[in-house]
Amino acid sequence: MPALRIYSGILVIMSLLSIGSSDNGIGTINDPPYLPSACFGYQDMGVMIAAANEDLYQGGAVCGKYFQVTCTGGTNLGTPHPCTSTPTITVMITDLCPPPGCQGNLDLSEESFSMIADPNAGGIQISYQQ
Repeated sequence: MPALRIYSGILVIMSLLSIGSSDNGIGTINDPPYLPSACFGYQDMGVMIAAANEDLYQGGAVCGKYFQVTCTGGTNLGTPHPCTSTPTITVMITDLCPPPGCQGNLDLSEESFSMIADPNAGGIQISYQQ
């Protein structure tokens, strides 16, 4: 039985670590209109939304999931210090990046991007987690 307790303990630790882990990538800005979307068609899901690149989209499995997104810095494509004083937001994935696809990992609505970074930046370094 001690082996079972150790195994159970390892599983608990692994699940806790996966909850708190985040990925790093690029966030870009998506100008309206946001409809139709690949996940919800013409249903309006508000403005705190994002489109995912094909890797994150996973054939629609990520539709309706919430991601916490934090601006961590500039991409050297625009504004050198784009992050705002409130650099973290939560967005719902509502779409797949439109062709030819994202220039990053998440294409944030103009409204959500503006909350965490200067929209003139166009693209930012982000960390994100579900």
